[in-house]
Amino acid sequence: MTAPVYIDPALSDRAHGTYRLEGDEGFHAATVRRARPGERIDVVNGKGLRARCEVHDADKRGIDLLVLSVEQEAETEPKIVLVQALAKGGRDEQAVETATEYGVSTIVPWQSDRAIASWRGKERKGRARWEATAWAATKQSRRSWLPQVDDVVGTTQLVEEVARMTRHHYRVFVCHEEAQLRLIDALVGEGYEARGYGVVVGPEGGISPREVTALCAAGGEPVLLSEYVLRSASAGPYAIATINAGNILGTND
Repeated sequence: MTAPVYIDPALSDRAHGTYRLEGDEGFHAATVRRARPGERIDVVNGKGLRARCEVHDADKRGIDLLVLSVEQEAETEPKIVLVQALAKGGRDEQAVETATEYGVSTIVPWQSDRAIASWRGKERKGRARWEATAWAATKQSRRSWLPQVDDVVGTTQLVEEVARMTRHHYRVFVCHEEAQLRLIDALVGEGYEARGYGVVVGPEGGISPREVTALCAAGGEPVLLSEYVLRSASAGPYAIATINAGNILGTND
């Protein structure tokens, strides 16, 4: 069984000997999980650095660790950017959680035309909530890379970002229930090696025709994920799983 993971952005590759984990993470390890001497845990910095440790001692404020090894892990390939429309009922946060577990690299909140939920006037709070969700999911999935959560964008900004991504050799898939091309078929024999992928997911009411037209004009590709209609919470993770499976199986060779 893999060791539980705690995140300390201040972790350095110079960590050796004993190491003190304090703050919220140290408190959680010592008081909530009740880490005890001899237990193995990993500390990561969110940018691929992982310290494999053994608990030496614990108190109410944190834990003292014996560092066994430190290694820099490569970022998950291919890089995947999830553009997730804001959705009601916490479904967008469900998408952030599962996408993190599936290996997403960057998450972009999108205030789309048909989104019922809105962050207007509370952008900082909304982003912080998504960041906390990604943080917890990173620990749960034992990742060493913490996904980046960007500022919320409107459709105009998103169109500009899609154009930038395609210029940098990303394929950007616009998930749409009326698309004719299935995502898995779009990945087969794509003809060139993509640097990474973008996945655009709309809200409960779907992506508006205006948005689809603008995103595709910027280089986005409309794709169908499944014969069934997926919720906003599951569409992004479904697409990420399909891309990862295609990469493993070599569908684009």
